Amino acid sequence: MTTSDHSGMTLLDFVRYEQRLTGTKIGCREGDCAACTVLVGELKNNTIEYLSITSCISPLGNAHGKHIVTVEGTNLKNKLTTAQEAMKANYATQCGFCTPGFVVSLTGFALSNSEKNYSNALDAISGNICRCTGYKAIEKAVHQVVEKLEHQENQSFNWLIENGFIPEYFKDIPKRLKALKAKDINQPKGKYVSGGTDLYVQQADNLIDSAVHLIAEKDYLKGISIENGICTIGTNSTVSDLWNHTELNAILPNLKKHLKLVSSEQIRNMASFGGNLVNASPIGDMTIFFLALNSDITIINEDNKERTIALKDFYKGYKTYDLKDQELLKNISFKLPTKASYFNFEKVCKRTHLDIASVNSAIHISIENNIISEAHVSIGGVAAIPKYLHKTSTFLKGKPLTSETILEANDILQHEISPISDVRGSSDYKRLLGRQLFFAHFTELFPKTFTLNDFVQHA
Repeated sequence: MTTSDHSGMTLLDFVRYEQRLTGTKIGCREGDCAACTVLVGELKNNTIEYLSITSCISPLGNAHGKHIVTVEGTNLKNKLTTAQEAMKANYATQCGFCTPGFVVSLTGFALSNSEKNYSNALDAISGNICRCTGYKAIEKAVHQVVEKLEHQENQSFNWLIENGFIPEYFKDIPKRLKALKAKDINQPKGKYVSGGTDLYVQQADNLIDSAVHLIAEKDYLKGISIENGICTIGTNSTVSDLWNHTELNAILPNLKKHLKLVSSEQIRNMASFGGNLVNASPIGDMTIFFLALNSDITIINEDNKERTIALKDFYKGYKTYDLKDQELLKNISFKLPTKASYFNFEKVCKRTHLDIASVNSAIHISIENNIISEAHVSIGGVAAIPKYLHKTSTFLKGKPLTSETILEANDILQHEISPISDVRGSSDYKRLLGRQLFFAHFTELFPKTFTLNDFVQHA
């Protein structure tokens, strides 16, 4: 279809108010409840890939050239789909408001390339909230869906159609998308918007009427490459892109464990790293992640001139940073961990998943002959900016890897941070978390050498 509606309006409003497809629900309008979940299908190398997103914080313009699937678009004629039937059979719907979101997420799981097991299916609905708290029944429905999918080597469109997961029209979608020949459209000058997951939480009312410059499809901001021991990540890349990167997962074996702590699957599918960095939140998970990797960022202006600076020098104060008008973050690059180096990410929040941290921290440390040859430590939620711990990192370098070194380093860390009391905890509590997460890095990375008791009995 074509539309003359404003590209900055939300996909949710277009679906409900312009197309009258009201199965997609309005919940939080902040990407937190996923009642508005839709699937986005995109052709990549002649193969269509579907991802779940929250339509309440996605600009309509980002749907250009793609297949958008609402809950109505999953319906079969005269019978329920496999996901719908599982929800019904297990009494997994109460007030029903969240049900369309769960159904769409489970359909997205069936269409995805992920291994079809119960754990991955739960991940697929990790962003969906049931306000009636009927989770046990929903888990049973998930189990029923997985039972039908697992042990099937090839869940092709035809197999999914034959087994009632999706309607028959899906098999024509790749051909129809090819026929569209959608090109990158000229964008007006205006607010740069990539995934929109942060801007549409803060500024949705302005963006739906104002000029927006959508950059999510800019190829020069995409992609992840590894060359000569350096990983370069385009700023349009998402957490899901990292999650699915085979080589990075081999180099960072706990990568998925760390990334699972970052938002929900829907947000991981759509939020860009560039947006995360310029959000400049003192508690941004991926900012803390990249700071500990001692990353550089490349910045490009409208004349295509580039400059590169260290990420740790990017932030100047609360929500302020070294970025001029008409400049964009182009990519993030860092030296890959080696066999002699170790990386860890820790986070404390009220809920294990899908929550903003009270304090988070990451470390990248290299050890040679039990001497710390290099160290980079970062911590969030304890200063006005996402904090690279310059003094703590410098102190660790050249020191033996002992509990005494770590205790002394914690003393320096405590002088480098300046937490304030807010809704996520008191200043004292955050100092305690900062200490515990710093110790946790070492008990996690060197479990045969350190226990928490080695530290806290002296702290």
